[in-house]
Amino acid sequence: MADPALHPEAPPHRTQTLKQIAVDYRPEVCSHCPDSDSIAVTFDHRGGARWRSTTRFQYGTFGARIQGPKGNTSGLNFNIYLSSLEGDKSQDEIDFEFLGKDKTIVQTNFYTTGTGNREEIHNLGFDCSDGFHEYVIKWHPHVIEWLIDGKLVRRDTKKDGEAFPEKPMFLYASVWDASYIDEGRWTGPYVGCDAPYVCHYKDVIVPAEAAVVEDCSC
Repeated sequence: MADPALHPEAPPHRTQTLKQIAVDYRPEVCSHCPDSDSIAVTFDHRGGARWRSTTRFQYGTFGARIQGPKGNTSGLNFNIYLSSLEGDKSQDEIDFEFLGKDKTIVQTNFYTTGTGNREEIHNLGFDCSDGFHEYVIKWHPHVIEWLIDGKLVRRDTKKDGEAFPEKPMFLYASVWDASYIDEGRWTGPYVGCDAPYVCHYKDVIVPAEAAVVEDCSC
């Protein structure tokens, strides 16, 4: 094992299971069972839902085993990602995003102060709806790594003079209709012939020692 004194930028990798979540919208289509460490998000005529951790974290290891929705999911985006605050135009963010038009690929990306445009597409070698697979983000002050089933698929290193994600972030996941983006070229047109669509998350992990205490004095 490397001497941590020689790598002070590396946060501890000890993780814990996420036992409590907040649902930002449509809790009626998001179910959470802490006993089995499972979360299910349904997309149907009511729309989808977005859940998140109840606290922000700064650096560490995040992930889950995910089984994507079955059927023709064209138009949908389902995901797991980190964000300093969803909807904030100056957010830091690190993504795994599944594009419903093709369930054999996944897109990774990251944002600093609202600027992204760092998308990469990865071939999974399987259909993400066929079973559970592990998706992990390792976020360091100077390095981000994305892993699928324990295999490193992307590594980005902070470059001198360039911004890098540093704001404390929630762990988020959602299922939503993204077919309006880029005239349907990103996720495909929404078809909906196999609704309801259910995305399953199991064994969600977050860092054990990196929770950030919010300042509530304001």
